[in-house]
Amino acid sequence: MNKFLVIGLVAFIYCSTAKAAENEKHLFILSGQSNMTSLNLDDSFIPLVEEIFGKKSVLVVKDAENGQSIKRWYKKHPMDWKFVLNVIKGKTSKTRGDLYYRLMQKVEAKIQGKKLKSITFIWMQGERDAFSKAGNKYKESWEGLLNNLKIDLGRSDINFIIGRLSDFDMNNEEYPHWTMLRDIQVSIANESPVGAWVDTDNFNGINDSLHYTYDGYILLGKAFAKKSIELIRKPQSLMILDYDKN
Repeated sequence: MNKFLVIGLVAFIYCSTAKAAENEKHLFILSGQSNMTSLNLDDSFIPLVEEIFGKKSVLVVKDAENGQSIKRWYKKHPMDWKFVLNVIKGKTSKTRGDLYYRLMQKVEAKIQGKKLKSITFIWMQGERDAFSKAGNKYKESWEGLLNNLKIDLGRSDINFIIGRLSDFDMNNEEYPHWTMLRDIQVSIANESPVGAWVDTDNFNGINDSLHYTYDGYILLGKAFAKKSIELIRKPQSLMILDYDKN
């Protein structure tokens, strides 16, 4: 074969591969309750991920609601005959909460016609469940929520980051399951090779408020961005090794 033809073919393949890689997008989905609602992504999160991956390669979707339990995202219905029938048919809509549907409407609109290189789910929620003493059901609900995302997006390799509850009520006086939720959130992240958690203890100011300061929200967004970048860049081989340790 003519060497110039070979060189041209190699150059064509390289350019095609580079172009395909350039068209792949990194999707970031952010959801939760009030501390996620107050997070301004343009001041913190978006600039960092765009700096690393490029503005054209980043897709960001955020949908949050103040003061809501995780069951608004994952709601396991009673085992009635309709639920069993849906499971048999492969339909899992009975395990979706209304806020999950609202979030996914935004996600589906954003990713339509696009190829995704990675998906990262970022979660800042738990205050309501700590207040209503729902900590015992939290891990099951979280796993159900993440599983629904995997099913609906057709991906098993979704990275996730959890913002751990702050040091607002370490004595569990106002929110009885506060420290329980903190421990659960950390354990969820540490048990997964594609999970991480963010320490928010310094984001709520010297008065240890339930909500964060202006600077605290900027720090939160940047922390989410840095953890996201770390997970996306983490070699698959290292993920396997981490998983084996668990």
